[in-house]
Amino acid sequence: MIHISLTMKSATIRDLRNAFPTVAQWIEAGESVEITRSGKPFARLEPIVPESPQPLVIPDFLARMRKQFPKPKSSNTLTKILDYDRSDR
Repeated sequence: MIHISLTMKSATIRDLRNAFPTVAQWIEAGESVEITRSGKPFARLEPIVPESPQPLVIPDFLARMRKQFPKPKSSNTLTKILDYDRSDR
């Protein structure tokens, strides 16, 4: 027999075995459930309080790329390179 009190719900070991979906609903609703054996409480089931989510850290891919592939130091301008490729010297 499942007992409901004003402060905390309680269930017997038999209730856990035969009516666990009901007890699980209580826990999902945020209730604490006291488990009794031979009329005496011996355990408590409580809902897990979710931790606050960690902030999402987005890596800086552009900075990583610039670090791995530094800009080459070249005296050639784009115009000089294109002229060379076209053979328009």
